[in-house]
Amino acid sequence: MLFYKICYFIGNIIFRVVFRFKVTGKNNIPKEGRVVICANHTSNFDPLILALALPRQVHYMAKKELFNNAFLKWLFTSLGAFPVDREAADLSAIRTSVKILQNEKMLGIFPEGTRVYEENLELAKPGVGLITIKGKAPVVPVFMSSKYKPFSKVNITIGEPINFHEYYNQKLTKEDYKTISQKILKSIYSLK
Repeated sequence: MLFYKICYFIGNIIFRVVFRFKVTGKNNIPKEGRVVICANHTSNFDPLILALALPRQVHYMAKKELFNNAFLKWLFTSLGAFPVDREAADLSAIRTSVKILQNEKMLGIFPEGTRVYEENLELAKPGVGLITIKGKAPVVPVFMSSKYKPFSKVNITIGEPINFHEYYNQKLTKEDYKTISQKILKSIYSLK
């Protein structure tokens, strides 16, 4: 946790000089308890900038390839990230995600699973809905907009939490989870 705080402090000094953050709706982030932060994803900078803009530590899924290098594995793990296999149904990543939520922490997910430049609800991964329901966590949608050029503005719009209580005790199918994920993705793009 200390390492995260040090990186958060140094990162904010550096990246708030390089990019001008404009955060709207920061009060929509619960001060405590489990929550899933779901954002659009257009750049490799997105996870870093979003983590620096939020008042709580975000635990991210990150593509497993980033963990092949020993130093990067140590760095990402120290910052609260964990690997996910984007090509398969990664049960280990799902279990880790649910455990993070059960420990009343904040989980960050990009519902499309990779960088996407145009809205397409069909790209929503069903795993996002599954994690949200199994973790019994509200979802906070976030829309990020920037070209990430030095001294340019990064606009981050944080929406109100969405709850899916009505699904918690139901037996759901993969299609149900996909529908929930699409609702989440739609709420992200509605903040555009």
